[in-house]
Amino acid sequence: MKFGYTIAYVPDVAQSLQFFERAFGFATRFVHESGTYGELETGETALAFASHELAESNFAQGHVAASDSAQPLGMELGFVTPDVAAAHARAVAAGAVELSAPVTKPWGQVVSYVRCPDGLLVELCSPIGG
Repeated sequence: MKFGYTIAYVPDVAQSLQFFERAFGFATRFVHESGTYGELETGETALAFASHELAESNFAQGHVAASDSAQPLGMELGFVTPDVAAAHARAVAAGAVELSAPVTKPWGQVVSYVRCPDGLLVELCSPIGG
């Protein structure tokens, strides 16, 4: 078994890809010609976005849209960076909403939280032990 990718369902795939490039520096790796699916260049494990319409075609019972939820969903995307404060400021300047400013945890890791315009929750953190 190998963890291959994470797909987040979003209102507008192109807008999410553009936001993640501006806010976190990830380049777009692939966009399907339909515009309903796209991936970021994030290393071996892909971070992808798919449209809510594609989700509806996959899940007959529907799905919970992060973009429609007043609170963040019970999952997060974690991005590791040596400079959490700078990454946090860049994300907020790009349009993310600050949920928690950078703080040093008791174990020494610096952590902050932002919510993206598409509703996704992102943790920005320093390497553990670094």
